[in-house]
Amino acid sequence: MRSLILGMAVIAALLALFYSQSDEHASTYLERSVPYVGTGVPRSDGIDGTGVLVAVIDTGVDYNHPDLLGWGPDGKVVGGYNFVQEGILPIDTNGHGTQVAGVIAADGQTVGIAPGAGILAYKVSEDGEGVSSDLIVRAVEMAVMDGADIINISLGVNKINEKIERAVRYAIDRGVFVVVAAGNDGPIQGSIGSPGGSYGAVTVGATYNNLTSSLVATLTVGERQYTVIPMVGSPKLEEPVNGRIVFGGYGKAGEIGDAADSILVVERGSDIPGELLYFSAKENNAAAAGARALIVYNNEPGIFLGELLHEFSGPGYSPQIPVVSMDREEGLEIVTSDSDAVMHLFYNPDFAAHFSSRGPVSPFYIKPDIMAPGAYINTTQNNAAYNFTSGTSYAAPHVAGAAALLLQKNPELTISELRSIILTTAQPVTDAYGDRFPVHSAGSGRLDIAGAYEADLVITPPSFAASISPQKDTALVTLDLRPINGALGSVGISFDAPGLNPSHRLEGHALHLNITGSEYGQHEARIDITHGKNMYVVPFIIHHTPGSIHAEQLKDELVFDVSHPEGWSFAKISVTDSKDGKTRTVTAVPGESPSLKIYENSEYWAEARIKTGDTSSGAFDTILVTSLPGAHAPPVEIAARPVMLIAGIAAIIGVTGMLWARR
Repeated sequence: MRSLILGMAVIAALLALFYSQSDEHASTYLERSVPYVGTGVPRSDGIDGTGVLVAVIDTGVDYNHPDLLGWGPDGKVVGGYNFVQEGILPIDTNGHGTQVAGVIAADGQTVGIAPGAGILAYKVSEDGEGVSSDLIVRAVEMAVMDGADIINISLGVNKINEKIERAVRYAIDRGVFVVVAAGNDGPIQGSIGSPGGSYGAVTVGATYNNLTSSLVATLTVGERQYTVIPMVGSPKLEEPVNGRIVFGGYGKAGEIGDAADSILVVERGSDIPGELLYFSAKENNAAAAGARALIVYNNEPGIFLGELLHEFSGPGYSPQIPVVSMDREEGLEIVTSDSDAVMHLFYNPDFAAHFSSRGPVSPFYIKPDIMAPGAYINTTQNNAAYNFTSGTSYAAPHVAGAAALLLQKNPELTISELRSIILTTAQPVTDAYGDRFPVHSAGSGRLDIAGAYEADLVITPPSFAASISPQKDTALVTLDLRPINGALGSVGISFDAPGLNPSHRLEGHALHLNITGSEYGQHEARIDITHGKNMYVVPFIIHHTPGSIHAEQLKDELVFDVSHPEGWSFAKISVTDSKDGKTRTVTAVPGESPSLKIYENSEYWAEARIKTGDTSSGAFDTILVTSLPGAHAPPVEIAARPVMLIAGIAAIIGVTGMLWARR
């Protein structure tokens, strides 16, 4: 629990603080992120989400806010329920749910993605710090019963919770489109929990916005590229700066030495215990010594977020040179490099925010599914106020609002079709060097409502994972290409698949893929599909493994066969039910036919860790079970446990200034 708050919510709230504004300074619109993701196209047709109900499972909603005004059939918040204090309306006293609802459907001084949509408010937390998983499950079930078209869940845990996973699947199976936040525990890989890991939900990570706050940095020393983060207040550059690397101790005026035209590197902190050596002072000293840029590496493991502008910067202080922060290990490496360096600071809105949680969640599917603006989002706050805030909690409602617009335009869309349209029309998310972020960081890319609105092709599945091995050297995958209007017509197919050898053939609406590879390992790739004037992207993962596992159904059991060309001595097999994420294991040795009893029709994923000599490797297989008579899930008792909000929590935004690194 503690790691979730400190590792996720605090980082997001930190991002919010520097750009927070009172209602006196609030803009009259979600003027940055809303038009940036392409709402102008549907709005020109009069599409605003009218008639669509979006359930917000959160801390409630302040329905007295002028932009979310009214409770009941004639209000913006048409219904909902208070699970915290039953019998009382679900008014938000924390602010988080109000912020989320504002991104979706604010309609006043601030305008959300789908201002005509109705909100169902389900309050499952009073203070944003904890809630029983039972309340999330009950809220999901009630949202389905109350007729929600879309459910937005911007809270969760940083590990898989089977009860929440099953509740999400319950909603999806009943035709409700579920959108969930990825979490704010990035950039650590494998940091998505529940419901972010839910197979059928749309999991949303956070990009920057089209604000000038979307400043990113590159650093190349010799031939190597390094990860650096611009400090808040650092000036952007019109063109890269270059210079020799010079070490300047802790950045004190008397120890920098000859730094003219250099890129100065200093250590965070001071060598004198208790001395307050702010980054602003280090920058001022570096600029006075003639440095062209400043790098501050950490005095402890890891990277950090720093700020130059704060109340202790001094009157009239203004940064003169670009300043970035850096990991300690890499900082110590470059101070001894004796190389020239090149640094650049520039705006890149379509950049994965550092706090956004990353996958993988499973080797059998890709998470997150998509990204949307989640940094410096101006939205509604309690008590008729407005506030800039950051977190994947505010990325998710951009997608929920987009779904509302698309459903108003075409109410006949199934959730599978809606999911496909939103994911396959996403725009690329690129790093500071112009390379795409990995799919387990960015999914299909950044939400593009205009592209989704104009889409005329449904591609199923919109992403996939498959495996090949010496025993099965070709992955056979079929995509269904279904036009929304008219005949399919001509389709263009191209691949970006380094390390793989894909081929295809189109038969009617079926796009058959044959994928082979030469090198073992995980290969990330994309299919670009052109249809009419529109371009669609389908990301995929191929696992090329030396060993193999084959699953076969025999009555009410799955029986497994394991093999490896070099022989094997032991295998651990994990089998996951795709409906709820529940995993069971069985072990195997050569000569055995290990098996597991199954209780319901589902798609099952089998992963084997195969020991060969002193090493082990993975192998994967998928089996769809549809013929199990009288299928039923075994009874599972899962104790309720606290669940924490995974976003920048409004309640702590105003008090976390001290958490910014200033020195």
